[in-house]
Amino acid sequence: MPPTRSHLRGAVAAHLERRPAAREVLDDLLTALDAGADPAGPVDPARPTAPAGRITCSAVVVDRHRRVLHVRHRPGGSLLLPGGPVGPDDRTLLDAALRAVHEQAGIPPAALCRTAEYLDVPVDIAVHAAQAGPAGGEPARRHYDFRMVLHLAEESADAPPRPEGAPGAAWLPFDEVGPPALRAGLLESGLDGRTEPVNASALIHDGAGRYLLHLRDHVPGIWEPGAWALLGGGREPQDTSLEDTVRRELREEAGLEPRALEPFAVEHATGADGTTVPVQVFATRWTGDPGTLTLTEGVMLAWHDLRTLPRLRLNPSTLALIRRHAAEQGPEQSPAQCPEHGAAHAPEPVRAGSANTPVPHIVGVHLYLERDGEVLLGLRHPDSAFAGSTHHFLAGHCEQESAVGCLVREAQEEAGIVIDPADVDLVHLVHVRDRPDAPPRMQLVFRARRWRGEPRLREPDRCVSWNWWPLDALPEPIVPYARAALEGIRAGRPYTELGWNGSGSAR
Repeated sequence: MPPTRSHLRGAVAAHLERRPAAREVLDDLLTALDAGADPAGPVDPARPTAPAGRITCSAVVVDRHRRVLHVRHRPGGSLLLPGGPVGPDDRTLLDAALRAVHEQAGIPPAALCRTAEYLDVPVDIAVHAAQAGPAGGEPARRHYDFRMVLHLAEESADAPPRPEGAPGAAWLPFDEVGPPALRAGLLESGLDGRTEPVNASALIHDGAGRYLLHLRDHVPGIWEPGAWALLGGGREPQDTSLEDTVRRELREEAGLEPRALEPFAVEHATGADGTTVPVQVFATRWTGDPGTLTLTEGVMLAWHDLRTLPRLRLNPSTLALIRRHAAEQGPEQSPAQCPEHGAAHAPEPVRAGSANTPVPHIVGVHLYLERDGEVLLGLRHPDSAFAGSTHHFLAGHCEQESAVGCLVREAQEEAGIVIDPADVDLVHLVHVRDRPDAPPRMQLVFRARRWRGEPRLREPDRCVSWNWWPLDALPEPIVPYARAALEGIRAGRPYTELGWNGSGSAR
């Protein structure tokens, strides 16, 4: 399936954060995406003024000499970036760029990797005016070319690999790249073709030969589905470092807040799109019970030792990494390390919510929309790690952004609802802890006085329906703190506590 509107909208928004001057030329595309139109779909001749366009994607492959790969799309033609229309099987813009490089230059995805500077953000979005269809039967439409930057995963110091099956292909210096906006962006960038880690993982051990592993969901489209893996994930634009990345992932996936993280190694893995992914692995010690953690992704967390690891479905490079760490740590068991031997006690577990550990609270935002005495609630997907088959607000977690900014983003991404931040009021706050050892959460509920658009399913893997419910006849089941917030709003109370000291209170 081709990229969703939310994926395209996110790519445009991320690009505009870097290059706000491009907003004017991309305004029609943003309007089409916000209105729910498919800019890559067919043009309706009956609506000649409809903002529509064609989405194409090009690959900007940079080598270690600050040169960019170019190919001839036809014999005798000009040297151009590898690229073309987004295909029906391209799930993301990057998928389309990778396919173009493979088909037009013979370089497979495994020979490429994302850049730490841009990740999944386009380095440039070019807008071209296209001519109208024959005899004016089809109105003119714009072409939007998303240019995705990539590095070669491995390369000799002397020269990049010669593209296969691409006669006349060449590597051009930044100052010879044709499109002016792209050329200027490349010259200003720090891109040098050298690979850097763009993901971060945590090698969590107990100091006694056991390693904490995460059993991933067995569903298509995710990294290493159905396999045991280290906790971690990809760097997000708001992460200031890879340590920030792994701390955020541990907090979001399992509610873990380790005291110390030490860089251990860089592992090279294969991403879901086939690219090579350099992963910075951090080592940390923890001795707690995985069953007490709040797992929001995957199936389970469990301790494993070197005897059981070979029997697991586990990436061979991860197994080798753990064995290397174990060898460097010395004997797997020692009375000084292992509390079962009755000698020195192991350190107290560092777990979110422990009384002697300062822990940042997770901040969630929730959208309260009321229309004709009814409130909007979504029914979460049965396979959701949190509250499967349960009704809940449209909601999300703040990611180093303002709470209102997060709310506006989540409303657009999850349901296609467009909200002006000036139309938002905080109407309730729930301070909740699900269990004594769970991470505390500040759940902010905002009312939007006005909005544009009708709720649509834009993330069907998370929510299966949006419906309006009478305030005096709410559906069952419903997330408990969401019900508490709704009751507080109706009663005019601004604040509720749940799960503290084994009870709840409202104020």
